[in-house]
Amino acid sequence: MSLLPRTRSEIVPGAVHVPEWLDVDAQRELVDACRDWARGPAPMRAAMTPGGGQMSVQTVCLGWHWRPYRYSRTADDVDGAPVTPFPDWLGDLGRRAVAEAYGDEAAGTAYRPDIALVNYYDDAARMGMHQDKDEESTAPVVSLSIGDACVFRFGNTENRNRPWTDIELCSGDLFVFGGPARFAYHGVQKVRPGSCLADNGLSSGRLNITVRESGFR
Repeated sequence: MSLLPRTRSEIVPGAVHVPEWLDVDAQRELVDACRDWARGPAPMRAAMTPGGGQMSVQTVCLGWHWRPYRYSRTADDVDGAPVTPFPDWLGDLGRRAVAEAYGDEAAGTAYRPDIALVNYYDDAARMGMHQDKDEESTAPVVSLSIGDACVFRFGNTENRNRPWTDIELCSGDLFVFGGPARFAYHGVQKVRPGSCLADNGLSSGRLNITVRESGFR
């Protein structure tokens, strides 16, 4: 498997990888926040698909609960627990991320995220190729990686097949996809256990925080 060099790059128009965007202190702050969010009111857990399968990643949501393939304000799989509020400071981080990725302060200022999905991957977790299309907004998705590296596959907007690009996402990396790449298929092929050497408070596994605009009224 051939991976792109770890330099800032536009994978396809609208999809930008910025390695090491978060310093160790920022990573540690996010790890601490994720631990708080994971306690609930709806705790971190593996989502069930409509077909009855269980996802291998553990997820906690902010702003809106997500279950394949819809959003709601309450989690019916845990006795209707309310969703954890989406914090203003995470929205600010998302705006900085969009401005950085696109080199466009106006695009950052216009970004109004109100959802975050926090996914924890252990050594065996994967994420199949999928589109992020449950939101009504077409604003960019901001992805932040903390912990062990993964092989992230970013594909095309038509189907799960080639062409795609495999990218190594490491601790602190930023990945933003919007515009013509907003509905590209993407997934996590594997996690590299023990690959994170940063003192960021996460002893094992990978955290991925994706920040989005719902567009919901």
